[in-house]
Amino acid sequence: MSETPTPYVAGKPLPPESAAALMARIPGWGVDLDPKDRPSFPQERPGIPTGARWDFPERQPEEWIRERSIEHAFLTPVFGTSTPLKGTSGAIRKYAYRKYSEARAAHWLLLIAADRVDAWEHHLRSLATLRPDNPVTETGVMSEFSGNGLRSRFGQKRADVSHQWIDPLLVGGPWVLAGLGAVAAVRGLRRRARGRG
Repeated sequence: MSETPTPYVAGKPLPPESAAALMARIPGWGVDLDPKDRPSFPQERPGIPTGARWDFPERQPEEWIRERSIEHAFLTPVFGTSTPLKGTSGAIRKYAYRKYSEARAAHWLLLIAADRVDAWEHHLRSLATLRPDNPVTETGVMSEFSGNGLRSRFGQKRADVSHQWIDPLLVGGPWVLAGLGAVAAVRGLRRRARGRG
């Protein structure tokens, strides 16, 4: 039995097999090594016209400064404009793109935090409208009682059963904290008003 190199070992790995040895051992290995056998080879040769009418695509105008990863020298020629950055969540996203590489966990954790801040910015903005967000109906919690939700959770092999205990805390917890904060703020204002009067 010949020794084959195995990854993740402490010892020095064996030198890689030659192309001839791989061809002899693995049927069909290296069939595309010869450029004449490669289906895409004619298109890979330089000088063949592509049909494009440009050397570099015309750039989409930037109506506002767009976020760009520090790995890239410039924005792609075309980019999305549906959700311009704004508010605190926009500042967090700009900082994540300006400061950290996409290879860093901090970059992605900041973007996740910005998504949560953005959700709360929208919740707070909805309170200033005639139709504020309704956390009870919009989270779908009522379907737990009307659509056999509770019965479907027990005796089933559902992937979400292991974390369903924390879902009410994650979804309802911030609303409860916000409500308690509002009550505390109203009480504080009443105390101040009584102290002045």
